[in-house]
Amino acid sequence: MDKYLSYYTNFKKYNYLLILLTQNHISKKYRGSVLGIFWSLLNPLLQMIVLTLIFSSFFGNQISNFPLYMISARLVFEFFSTATNGTMKSIVDSSDLIKKVYIPKYLITSSKVLAEFIIFLISLIDLLIVIFITGADININFIYVPLYLLLLFIFTTGVSLVLSTITIFFRDIEHLYSVFVMTLMYFSAIFYPAEIVPEKYRFILEMNPLYQFISGFRQIVYYGQPIELYNLLYCIVAGIVSLSIGLFVFEKNQHKFILHL
Repeated sequence: MDKYLSYYTNFKKYNYLLILLTQNHISKKYRGSVLGIFWSLLNPLLQMIVLTLIFSSFFGNQISNFPLYMISARLVFEFFSTATNGTMKSIVDSSDLIKKVYIPKYLITSSKVLAEFIIFLISLIDLLIVIFITGADININFIYVPLYLLLLFIFTTGVSLVLSTITIFFRDIEHLYSVFVMTLMYFSAIFYPAEIVPEKYRFILEMNPLYQFISGFRQIVYYGQPIELYNLLYCIVAGIVSLSIGLFVFEKNQHKFILHL
């Protein structure tokens, strides 16, 4: 328990370093780009337009306001996918820094997740744009959005800590994970209604934590309804379990990192 409390202490002690690393990740991501961070707004909108044109012809009759249905899920999935993919080699890519100075290694991974989370928050402006253009409502239930975003961040951080640890010892995981994420997209009901999945196979969706986060987010921003207790509890448990496993795996193996860098 003391070891895990030290993570919190280090976050307070090295918060300036966390901020610097986060700023550096964002700067590097858009370095040399003419539009820079504006791509965090433009890219989701372009993806939404393309995917809406493709899938609305299949599911448009079953889903009203398909653009909002699509982007509300796509933004959540894109954050998780980009953050976890981007952090896999975070320790490996920072080997020179780790060898030269002392730095709490989990800050390297966490800062990259935080950088992607900030970009994700900026991209939520697109969600507001779509809500405004399509005439959808913003109601009191939107106050729950920050809670879901926090839980999503915690869940993603836990997964990222596990992946960044595994990658040090097994570099091929990067290629396997890209296939896994692509498969995960089709089991997250991003561009189709979950109701089209036969009841006997619906449990596959229900077991997918990312589907639960997407469902909870949609419940608020698309359906405009109060959160469902089961869904909220699922996301809370998923976040706690993910972060606990992530910290445990990282803590157990970080002393071996230097031998494999």
